[in-house]
Amino acid sequence: MKEIIFIRNNIRKWQDVENIANDPSAYSPDDLADAYTDTTADLAFAYTHYPNSRITLYLNNLCVALHNGIYRNKKEKWSRLITFWTQEVPDTMFEARRLLLAAFTIMMVSVVTGIVSQLGDHDFCRIILGDAYVDMTLENIKEGMPMNVYTGGREMNSFLEITQNNIGVSFNIFAMGMLTCIGSGIMLFYNGVMVGCFETLFWQHGLLGESMLAVFLHGTLELSAIVVAGAAGIALGNGILFPGTYSRITAFRRGAKRGLKIVVGTVPIFIVAGFIEGFLTRHTEVADGVRLLFIILCLAFVIFYFVVLPRRRNRKRKLTTLRKSDLPYDEDLIQQTSMHHSSNGMTPD
Repeated sequence: MKEIIFIRNNIRKWQDVENIANDPSAYSPDDLADAYTDTTADLAFAYTHYPNSRITLYLNNLCVALHNGIYRNKKEKWSRLITFWTQEVPDTMFEARRLLLAAFTIMMVSVVTGIVSQLGDHDFCRIILGDAYVDMTLENIKEGMPMNVYTGGREMNSFLEITQNNIGVSFNIFAMGMLTCIGSGIMLFYNGVMVGCFETLFWQHGLLGESMLAVFLHGTLELSAIVVAGAAGIALGNGILFPGTYSRITAFRRGAKRGLKIVVGTVPIFIVAGFIEGFLTRHTEVADGVRLLFIILCLAFVIFYFVVLPRRRNRKRKLTTLRKSDLPYDEDLIQQTSMHHSSNGMTPD
């Protein structure tokens, strides 16, 4: 059978299945089971006769959507708490790798903007950081304790307040995506400008090295998580701006689900960053080499978790899929291609 005839004979049925996949709760378990059985049979046929066609990818994605709808209320095991951060978040980060690059680019551009602005106007930092904070910082520098801002208060109280604030900032950046990705981009830009002008202020007083060792002791994790939260916000905003073949509300829900998974994945990182800032950053007497090594280790973790691990898992999935040759519509294959459903849509044209 020619591919065009196969599509014409089944396109109406697949459109009905799309409706089921988009709102599975509105249909009975028998309807879901029948739709899943018919669609996997069509997938097997397409995989055999048109293995490299877009219709095969379309049916694979349609099976994924049905599978998720059938099992979405399945009782989760406690191991989900582990697999969420070791598997689901890295997989989602691979889907959002371009958004992560966009968020990182915005942050870097804003940091440079903050540096240039502070170099051009020594009072620029007062606009961004506020007069009270700048005056306190300048007073600490005069007294020979430039990082004294991190030594005040009880350690536990500082840890809790900082962690709560950082998590709040990340969710705010994510929520700003509801104003389209521009909202999250503006918040990312503002945070980057803060970092740029703050570090430039210390450079202007000959204290850049001490400042960076203190700030990036916790800031490596903190700023990285903010960039990731920015990617989550952009994912949310893109669901509104670029719905693709989905309705705008469906695309928004999908973007919100993916973005929320990303931003929740940053919570442990903010907790660790808050602990470091509350308990460790204040000890500026620690040897510079030790602090630098700690910063490098934090940076290595960030690169591994958000860049290397997602790519490794994607490569592993591809190899596993290639080895599945007996049953092309097997449930394992469908689960392994769930990423493609979210990034390519379900339209066969």
